[in-house]
Amino acid sequence: MNAKILTTIPLSFALAAGAETLSPEQMQSNLNEMQKTIENLQHEIQEMKRQQQTAFMPTNAPIVSTNQSVTVSPDTVVFSQTVTQINGHEAQVTSRNTFNDQQEAAPRANDLTLDPKYRGFIPIPNTPAMIKFNAKPRVDFTSDNRNSGNPDRFVPAQIPVDGQSDQGGGHQFNVNARGSSLRLDVRAPDLDGAPRFYYENDFFGSGGGMSYRVKQLWGEYYNVTAGWTYSIFEDPDAWPDTVDFEGPNSMIYARQPTLRYLLQANDHLQFNFGIQQPASDVDTVNQTDVTAVNHAPDGGFNVRWEDKKIGHVQLAAILRDVGANSPTLGNQEEFGWGVMAATSLNTFGKDSMQLQATYGHGYFHFANDNFTYSGFNGGDAGYDKNGNLKALPFFSAMAAYTHHWTDSFRSTASVGWNDLDNSFSQGPLAYHKTFYASANVVYQIRKRLSVGIEGLYGKKETKSGADGDVFRVQMGIAWALFD
Repeated sequence: MNAKILTTIPLSFALAAGAETLSPEQMQSNLNEMQKTIENLQHEIQEMKRQQQTAFMPTNAPIVSTNQSVTVSPDTVVFSQTVTQINGHEAQVTSRNTFNDQQEAAPRANDLTLDPKYRGFIPIPNTPAMIKFNAKPRVDFTSDNRNSGNPDRFVPAQIPVDGQSDQGGGHQFNVNARGSSLRLDVRAPDLDGAPRFYYENDFFGSGGGMSYRVKQLWGEYYNVTAGWTYSIFEDPDAWPDTVDFEGPNSMIYARQPTLRYLLQANDHLQFNFGIQQPASDVDTVNQTDVTAVNHAPDGGFNVRWEDKKIGHVQLAAILRDVGANSPTLGNQEEFGWGVMAATSLNTFGKDSMQLQATYGHGYFHFANDNFTYSGFNGGDAGYDKNGNLKALPFFSAMAAYTHHWTDSFRSTASVGWNDLDNSFSQGPLAYHKTFYASANVVYQIRKRLSVGIEGLYGKKETKSGADGDVFRVQMGIAWALFD
């Protein structure tokens, strides 16, 4: 092939130099000969690339198919190549394209992905990696019938109850863009170990306005994930499609430093094992001399079964050491544990149903409703009347259903229930029960532009029996650079 190239290049210059003395018929004949030579070279280059890919490309590499063409005219010779398809290995989990997407950030086994075409990914020159930057700006308009306790997110735990000075206040309106996010996904699926790096932030950091907050920052290699990401105890694929950024009160949701290993038994069954940062959330409102203490990391595991046509089921457990230290009550610790069952099932057409239930002692830290407020600052453990530390029993349940009216319109109804048993030492305003309900209509105006309207209701009951509730109407507009 090199000899042909060396012969063709000077021949082309010679033809160009003598073009003024040639007749049009001779020029066309020469151009035809050049085109045949170029086409032969092109076929040889393609064959060499095919042989190289066959010899060096791992069996798990994505398949890239291309269309190549050559256009010859008296003035120009143009080569063009268009990438038409990238075929990766699709995960068995259904990508539901929810308004508040939690699925994209989840670690997956090997090189499995929700989008086997890798739309939006750009090859990084001179490396085997590809990168995708995705911006997802959004704005939310909320209208509450009274003070909700949190104007930006719908958090039943923060609803003021009877007797509190901030309850009521009349109708309140708010606009925020704090749910906007920036995402970065770097993958090399054709390398052994399928390395992946994922980063995501939103603007729900401490303080008002647009305060930066890291949501995800982790790396995965040979199915070992390390970094700041979802707990081993939660299931982001079971998250319902809510316009409200916060989602149901009863969801298990806790991002923290984690080291986990995913063992894939077959195409449908996998096991996850991990340890993560501990966080003993002990209610110290009435014990000002008490300090939470962590003696050991949290450890957990989950088992997942996935099928693209049916859905998925996850069973999980978390094991904890909940500790507290006090000059008067001493250094104490309690064994904490929780079990969880979650699923997302495909029902009729594009419809789906999500269910989740949890129970245990001393794991309230992982509940989505785990927010501190005046009168309550921790639901993992408290003291009995004898001064002994006790892990608090907690139960939660969630159910949701999504119906697709058309390709552009869908609706989701969700409910959530939390029930925390209180200890002797907790004050009258300590968290006891909350209820969450939402129903929405989402209009997919364009492939990457959604508008949703949602009605929400939340109710909270404290240890004393005092309660409070709030109605909210919310409209959200979300746009994505890529799908």
